[in-house]
Amino acid sequence: MRVISGSAKGRTLKAVPGMGTRPTTDKVKEAVFSMIGPYFDGGLVLDLFGGTGGLSIEALSRGMDRAVLTDMDKKAIDTIRLNLQATGFESRAEIYRTDAQRALKALAKRDLKFDLVFLDPPYKLKVIQKLLEELTDEALLNGGARVVVEHDTDDRYDEPIGDLEPVRRAEYGATAITVFRMAGQPDKEMTI
Repeated sequence: MRVISGSAKGRTLKAVPGMGTRPTTDKVKEAVFSMIGPYFDGGLVLDLFGGTGGLSIEALSRGMDRAVLTDMDKKAIDTIRLNLQATGFESRAEIYRTDAQRALKALAKRDLKFDLVFLDPPYKLKVIQKLLEELTDEALLNGGARVVVEHDTDDRYDEPIGDLEPVRRAEYGATAITVFRMAGQPDKEMTI
C-alpha cells in the first residue's frame, strides 16, 4: 500500500498486523478518488473505520486540511499513528479508539461538520444504513459533503438514506463503492 497522489505521493503505508482488517487496495483507492474528485481545496475528513488510515491519508495528501480517524482495534490505531508519522500528517489528524456510533455522538457535541466521510466497516456488521442516518440526524455534514461507502457487492444502497442520496456506484471484484451526497444541496467543488 502506498499514497497514490498529492504531497505524500509514493510514501509506503504499513498494513495492520493480523487478519482482522481488510485494507482498501490501491486500485480501489484510486477509483474512489477518481469518483469524488482527485484533489481538494481544504475541508475536514472523517474515517469511521480507519484501519490503516490509508483513505484519510490519501485525502490529506490531496488537499484536505484535517482528518478525524476512529477504529476499535488497538493494532489499527497503532498502525494509523505510524502511517501518519511516515507521511508527516500527524499534526493534521485526530485519532480515537472507539466505535463508530459513539464517535458520531462525540463529534456532534463538538459541532464538527465534515466535507468528506469514509465508511468502510467490516462487511459482516451491516451498520451502514444506521450510520448514514446518524450522520444526517446529528448534522455532521456540510452542504455538498460526500460520503464514500465501501461494502460487499451483494449490498445495494440505491435509495436515499436520511438526507443522503446515492450518486455513484462502482464494483471492483467483491467490493462495491457507493458515493452519497447531501440531498438538495449544491455540489461542493472538490477539485482544484
